Amino acid sequence: MVDVTAKPATSRTAKAHAFVAIKAATLRRIRELTSPKGNPLEIARIAGITAAKRTSEMIPLCHPIALTHVDVHAKLCQNGIELTSEAIATGPTGVEMEALMAVSIAALTIYDMCKATERGITIKDVYLTEKSGGRSGVYKRPGK
Repeated sequence: MVDVTAKPATSRTAKAHAFVAIKAATLRRIRELTSPKGNPLEIARIAGITAAKRTSEMIPLCHPIALTHVDVHAKLCQNGIELTSEAIATGPTGVEMEALMAVSIAALTIYDMCKATERGITIKDVYLTEKSGGRSGVYKRPGK
């Protein structure tokens, strides 16, 4: 792990994005909440939040971070589901990985909950949209 002992604790925020491409028939079932496993969007939200809190357990050299806020939002679109996340903490290192972990696991959860209806689901466009705090300051993905 990188030694962050000498780095000052600052407020840090990160936001991430993912997209789950799904056919219209599967989206219709999600809208109608007819999945035998429950509401995929709410289950994905909880899975993403839980994953963000456990990021350092999954990524070997990632620092454990005491998150002060994390959330995942799902938006039904014409051709799939857009996922966004936000992670916030005060500490000596950033929360980018936590935000990315949240949308990634939320996307995988949607796949798991919908795979009986559609096997061709595609997870794509996983990226950091913005981050703030720390020595490197603010980053905003161009075009977002």
